[in-house]
Amino acid sequence: MPRAPKATASPFPTPSAEPEAAAPPDKSATIESIAQDIATAIVEKRLPPGTWLREEALGRVYSVSRTKVRAALLTLSKEKLIEMIPDKGAFVSKPSVQEAREVFGVRRILESEVVRLFVAKARPADYRALEQHIQFERTTLRATTTTGTVREKLLGDFHVALAEAAGNRTLAELVRELVARSSLIAMLYHSSNDPHCSSDEHADFLRVCKSGDTEAAVACMTDHLLRIEANLQLTSGAQDRQLDLVKALLA
Repeated sequence: MPRAPKATASPFPTPSAEPEAAAPPDKSATIESIAQDIATAIVEKRLPPGTWLREEALGRVYSVSRTKVRAALLTLSKEKLIEMIPDKGAFVSKPSVQEAREVFGVRRILESEVVRLFVAKARPADYRALEQHIQFERTTLRATTTTGTVREKLLGDFHVALAEAAGNRTLAELVRELVARSSLIAMLYHSSNDPHCSSDEHADFLRVCKSGDTEAAVACMTDHLLRIEANLQLTSGAQDRQLDLVKALLA
């Protein structure tokens, strides 16, 4: 399963929750925990594409120096979640249409290999873990309070969990990065993906894997990713949405 963020109170607003008073900053925040917390806020769509990530504001939130904040932002820039613009600052990435298509193209290539490794190496415990994840997906999707953000993150987590079960750590890290970037793309290009359909496709895919037909499982995953990409409005320009970090912190 994907790495859980460190147990610190996130300063970023949760879409489904009422605004609350800001929690006391974590004075023990590390570069890794700051980067993980910001990444989680981006993936969960609490920080939309174009958001200005002000170093001084983040420094106040986490009670750390701007040097430590800058190091965390550099980590995120390497993962393509943010863009560092000289003389302007750091901003949540706004992938172009071409980049969006490239991300899904690479996902199809990498996740095809993930599927081959998974079918060859998966143990009963791996199947049980993924089946439990699908059950959790369906339970969550039935909840009327579940936001689109939570639904999409949960569906993306299935792909990360599958990659981790395949046993190749480097491949799993690449899939995790691409799934995170896909979340940004889905927000920017207004995905119309039906989460119930995606969850059903996850279940169908796992049944094909159990049959041992590797190429059929690869085809199943490829079709699934193609459908998700097809539900993006990639023919239209991205909405120019920018959110100042201070507003995000005080919302």
